[in-house]
Amino acid sequence: MARTATTADVFNAIAEQHRRDILDVLVDREVAVGELVDELDLDQPAVSKHLKVLRAVDLVRCRNDGRRRLYRLNGPALEPVQHWLERYTAAVNEHYDRLDDYLATLQRSAAVEESTSQARAANTKPASKHKETRP
Repeated sequence: MARTATTADVFNAIAEQHRRDILDVLVDREVAVGELVDELDLDQPAVSKHLKVLRAVDLVRCRNDGRRRLYRLNGPALEPVQHWLERYTAAVNEHYDRLDDYLATLQRSAAVEESTSQARAANTKPASKHKETRP
């Protein structure tokens, strides 16, 4: 089976851990390749290769600053991932909502049982502490 190109879409591009690590660094600031090499403990050719893939799907943009090339995250390119996750987030939230409803039902049942037990206890007469003596 032929391998899917990593530049086909955002999902394939972010499937690789080193590329996600690069995005994690770029989320806060612009960074030169040398800084990525130092921060991620990767060699320069590997960082450049990963940046090329990220640029191909427009997740990363580059600008020249003199002789340096500064890379930054292009957040809007993550929109397909965000839309995909929204469906799953909604499903998980629905499950939590049902769990909350079930927990509330259990708590109401426990409260009713407790109040019923307390009412029964209050209605029962305590046993006499003294024995009757018969002549």
